[in-house]
Amino acid sequence: MNNKNIVSTEVSPVVMVAALIIIMAGMIFAKSIITPFLLALFISIICAQPISWLEKKRLPKWLALIIVIFGLIILFSGFAFLIGGTLSSFSGNVSKYESTLTEISKSFIKFLNEKGLKIPEDQASNLIQPARVLEFTANAVNQVLNMMGNTFLIFLIILFILTEFGSFSIKAKVILSGTDESNSYFSAILKNIRHYLWIKTLVCLSVGILIYVALLIIGVDYPLLWALIAGLMNYIPNIGSIIAAVPAVLFALVQVGLGGAIWTLASFLLVNNVVGNYIEPRVMGKGLGLSTLVVFLSLLFWGFILGPVGMFLSVPLTMTIKIVLEQNEKTRWIAILLGTPDEAEIYLQQKKISEEQLHRKSPLKDK
Repeated sequence: MNNKNIVSTEVSPVVMVAALIIIMAGMIFAKSIITPFLLALFISIICAQPISWLEKKRLPKWLALIIVIFGLIILFSGFAFLIGGTLSSFSGNVSKYESTLTEISKSFIKFLNEKGLKIPEDQASNLIQPARVLEFTANAVNQVLNMMGNTFLIFLIILFILTEFGSFSIKAKVILSGTDESNSYFSAILKNIRHYLWIKTLVCLSVGILIYVALLIIGVDYPLLWALIAGLMNYIPNIGSIIAAVPAVLFALVQVGLGGAIWTLASFLLVNNVVGNYIEPRVMGKGLGLSTLVVFLSLLFWGFILGPVGMFLSVPLTMTIKIVLEQNEKTRWIAILLGTPDEAEIYLQQKKISEEQLHRKSPLKDK
């Protein structure tokens, strides 16, 4: 009798897939609300670090909050003032650069034909349209800035999140059975996300500054625009630096010539290799990376769900999901699938060590 009254808690895979599709459809429908909230949430997580530092310097919480919010307002205002004029100037001259770039591509196709490759010029012009890269760049940055135009709403959400940031752990402790284990679970997730976003933001800022200085030395116009794209795209590891380099190199080819384009490409390669392969791993510490395939798929997925802003937030969002999955033994295998092969090796070594320790502690069965 008791067995008949037991209600099964297992969920059918079909039901899970259907629920996932419904959630995705809801996110697409409500992306105008979800996008500023996610931006505000990630900015709040980053801002929690300086607030905590100011509180350790014995400043009251309200004063630390005012200082950080005021700093954000100055930063956003200066950023909008600088990039606004640069972007409007670039958008006005895009057609001129497009025509020049098209002529360069036609000359290159003609050169290849003279060497005996016999490439049809009409088909090649339809397949290879480098001028479209500049147009896409201007449109993408325009959409991001238009979304950031809703600054007042984003600042309100940031203010309310930072005001109640300290109470989240208490609420999570009450919701998750009130145990110390649940509280440490929430703290570990928040700590890892904050660590990743804070370090990644500093790395992206460093990349943007270095690219700006390099392009300024080379003499490429609109260095602030290309530095902005390089910094934002650095949130997308592995492929973000490639996406950022393409429009800058093409623009340098149009404006400065082949030599300037080569120097621009070399600058992007040098900065991203040094920062990405040497500085970032040492500063980041614990590996929080995603596999290259997962990065590309998350870029497509979040771009489809949330638009261009979702592409910039794709890695932080996927990284957040991965960190949450890592904290639970039942879902850790999904986090391993999302991670890199190096992380899988680390998990395997830890599992072997724990099994060996357990075997040593277990009593001998036969003596």
